Amino acid sequence: QVQLVESGGGSVQAGGSLRLSCVASGDALSAYYMGWFRQAPGKEREFVAATRWISGGTNYGDSVKGRFTISTDNAKSTVYLQMNSLKPEDTAVYSCLAHYSDHGWFEQDFWGPGTQVTVSS
Repeated sequence: QVQLVESGGGSVQAGGSLRLSCVASGDALSAYYMGWFRQAPGKEREFVAATRWISGGTNYGDSVKGRFTISTDNAKSTVYLQMNSLKPEDTAVYSCLAHYSDHGWFEQDFWGPGTQVTVSS
């Protein structure tokens, strides 16, 4: 099992910044892709960003490119999402994901409970 706990959500005005944290615990964490997703009420869950502990390579959803940055602190088993230039449309529950994939033969996802981000205009 992998356990994930998010923090750092809150309310901010448009143009402001927030940093979300996801503290991970469990076995073989280095084998997992780590990511952030978000979901607003009545909307589909949306991919935000992803990375890996060992490589540091990153991917971003189109709507957040240039504004959000995902990073890790491996010593603290923590994944961060730095969110700058926030817009009202960024308002959503943000959830941390640990994803394991064995070349398609076996996949498993672990989710944190989520943290609310509200951006006012």
